[in-house]
Amino acid sequence: MDLFNYSRRPTVTVHIGDTPLGGDNPVRLQSMTNTSTLDTMACVEQAKRIADAGGEYVRLTTQGVREAENLKDINAALRKDGYTVPLVADVHFNPNVADVAALYAEKVRINPGNYVDAARTFRHLEYTDETYAAELKRLHDRFVPFLEICRQNHTAIRIGVNHGSLSDRIMSRYGDTPQGMVESCMEFLRICVEQRFSDVVISVKASNTVVMVRTVRLLVDAMDREDMHFPLHLGVTEAGDGEDGRIKSALGIGALLADGLGDTIRVSLSEAPEAEIPVARKLAAYVAERAGHPYIPGPQDTDFCYLSPVRRVTAAVHDIGGDNVPVVLAARLDGNQDFIPQFTPDYVYVGRHLPEARKEGVRYIVDADLWNGQPDCWPAFKSDNLFLMSACDASLKFLFITYMGLDEEALACLKYHPEVVLIAQSNHPNRLGEQRALALQLMREGLKNPVVFFQHYAEDSLEDFQLKAAADMGALVFDGLTDGVFLFNQGGVKDTAIDTTAFGILQAGRARVTKTEYISCPGCGRTLYDLQSTIARIKEATSHLTGLKIGIMGCIVNGPGEMADADYGYVGAGRGKVSLYRRKECVEKNIPEAEAVGKLVALIKHCGDWRERE
Repeated sequence: MDLFNYSRRPTVTVHIGDTPLGGDNPVRLQSMTNTSTLDTMACVEQAKRIADAGGEYVRLTTQGVREAENLKDINAALRKDGYTVPLVADVHFNPNVADVAALYAEKVRINPGNYVDAARTFRHLEYTDETYAAELKRLHDRFVPFLEICRQNHTAIRIGVNHGSLSDRIMSRYGDTPQGMVESCMEFLRICVEQRFSDVVISVKASNTVVMVRTVRLLVDAMDREDMHFPLHLGVTEAGDGEDGRIKSALGIGALLADGLGDTIRVSLSEAPEAEIPVARKLAAYVAERAGHPYIPGPQDTDFCYLSPVRRVTAAVHDIGGDNVPVVLAARLDGNQDFIPQFTPDYVYVGRHLPEARKEGVRYIVDADLWNGQPDCWPAFKSDNLFLMSACDASLKFLFITYMGLDEEALACLKYHPEVVLIAQSNHPNRLGEQRALALQLMREGLKNPVVFFQHYAEDSLEDFQLKAAADMGALVFDGLTDGVFLFNQGGVKDTAIDTTAFGILQAGRARVTKTEYISCPGCGRTLYDLQSTIARIKEATSHLTGLKIGIMGCIVNGPGEMADADYGYVGAGRGKVSLYRRKECVEKNIPEAEAVGKLVALIKHCGDWRERE
């Protein structure tokens, strides 16, 4: 893979109804209904809304044989009204359901974690090589007849691995790891190759964006080593709603799209299914704009490991770099001093206009030629005034620089000035490529200066700004190259919204925690309560509990597994019934929905994690 120059990963073409995937086709967009698959007209109307919004595939939950058989009526009703959007059956737990669904859907998603293996119980099982091989033989013998049904009916399949539903068998041998997710997928892919069945799409998803990105990278490497070229479905499970869901999805999906990975995407928001499509369209289109960009000659011989990145080693300058969490820089060039206390930037660049009345606790950055040793104020240099640096005795200095500006003079200067923090800029169509190249060039030269990535936009829409910023920062965060984020926008987005976006990006990338994190599913026909109103009530009650992770799951399919690193879980247990979890342990079952949020608060208090609002 070229780390610096964008191109789509070559894949085979998969035939899904009249909408092929992979190959030379554009990145396809999709969503999933949240209506009962037994309610034909509700599914048809929602599928139409998804298609009208631009969705190219519609997925429906298929819990049992009755739901699978009803896909026939849903499909027929859509075709009668002129809609040709392919339908995807989502199957868990019962391979017999997949066999039936393959007769009536254009694609069937199966979950390797529960297709043949029993539902996950978190039990550790001991396997010899012989007994493990026997389990794989059992999987093979059940999966091959399903492939034959799909072949005869021209039905594609998706092998959809979820971090939250790895089987006890995989967990026992590989652990709760990206490597385990990859092997769970490869077991099925090897059978597809053996059977010469090529209409296969793959997904490996997680709510933890770090796990999701690393797993996809490892999976592509594993496929390449076995000469497989199946297309990828990308998504962050349980991303949530509102701006958090958009930032989290754009960070994870965008990081992979930016490296040319991904052939279809689903942005999983806890909102109406059709609301996902415009978000997905913007994200895919933004990344696709960099196709055919001018070549970036990035450094090739570095110690950077794309498959298993660790944070770049830097020397801390004050609270930037080293073992410190990434900082947030912001610009206030017009004298505006509005800040949200919870999301106040660590440093504020004011250019040539240091305010006379400065905000208490805020540290400022001014242009170097104006700096005269003011307290809580630090100088910023540019490439054309490096000659001033040696005469400046500040213990922290900032340097605005581009990759092409990192010439011999700049490198020599940095070797003598470890107190310099670089602010990496780029005007290149593929700014990720240039900014990644800058950080890796420093690594190659043995320089340990911290790097803050500067991203600039001209957006009037907050959503557009957030999607682009998260997509541009994603790979840089997951690569371990980010010592700070500096977002700048010349459009109509408020300064405080820019600040919260920067902090939101770091939280979504598990790099810095500044608020409560919600792991909430998008809902489907399995959802057992009103998801959107419940999320709102839980957020209203708990949004002040900074650092706490709360999982909000519509049903048990991915619940305990996807919430594995959540502190508390709220999971649908039956129609109008909820079970509460403390990490992986269910502590109270079948609570009436009307009482469940109050019981969740009581549980948090009982466990000592509650604090009152300030």
